[in-house]
Amino acid sequence: MQSSAVWLVLVLALFGANAPFVSDRFFLAMPLKAHKAWWMRVLELLVLYFVVGGISRALEQRLGQVAPQHWEFYVVSLAMFLVLAFPGFVLRYLVRRAPG
Repeated sequence: MQSSAVWLVLVLALFGANAPFVSDRFFLAMPLKAHKAWWMRVLELLVLYFVVGGISRALEQRLGQVAPQHWEFYVVSLAMFLVLAFPGFVLRYLVRRAPG
């Protein structure tokens, strides 16, 4: 059960980190009249970081006692979330698209 919870959190983090970059819809649900601005993608990324963190904390609580965390844990986990967002960022901003 514990290893499946770890894999679930990793898959959710990978999906959540890349979701702001793969679609011009806000939170993959609300269509926008124009392209998403960069600050909307950053906001969406931060909200999804906290959503994935909440799900992982709930899974940890379900498996047993929640370990106390300090600010260092949250800084490192945010940095890892941003690293997981790299493929979506590359596809959105660095890969050249064919004209037309």
